[in-house]
Amino acid sequence: MNTGRDEPGEVAVAADNIGTDRVTDTAKGERALGSRAPEFIKARRLLHVSWQVGVFVVGLAVVVAGIIMLPLPGPGWVVIFGGMAIWATEFVWAQLVLRWTKRKVTEAAQRALDPKVRRRNIILTVIGLVIIGVLCGIYLWQFGFVMPWSIKDQ
Repeated sequence: MNTGRDEPGEVAVAADNIGTDRVTDTAKGERALGSRAPEFIKARRLLHVSWQVGVFVVGLAVVVAGIIMLPLPGPGWVVIFGGMAIWATEFVWAQLVLRWTKRKVTEAAQRALDPKVRRRNIILTVIGLVIIGVLCGIYLWQFGFVMPWSIKDQ
């Protein structure tokens, strides 16, 4: 937990940098790990802890709202990642989770743009649509196309 002190001994290092050349986060274009609270809040321990509690409660409310939206209509995953972003303004663990998630999403996007993968996905989609079409055709041939209501009676 960040206590609000800016002494040289308090440095957070991401776990994925172990065993590699230690490059600073700002050199890679990423922000440094740690609290992003204003300096006057970091300077006072009680104020900083209450700030962290507030950020945690707000982030928790947003994440819970996102979880509720998963089975209900709404952008559930977007809201959950929004809550994680709120937590990432104050907590190192959330910053690491968001960095990992961004890296995985970027890798997936690059794989999806690969021509071989794209061709495979198109072929599988066409095969799936053909199978669905054949099944619908068999159903209509077997049972016919009958409306569940009578239009003449209305």
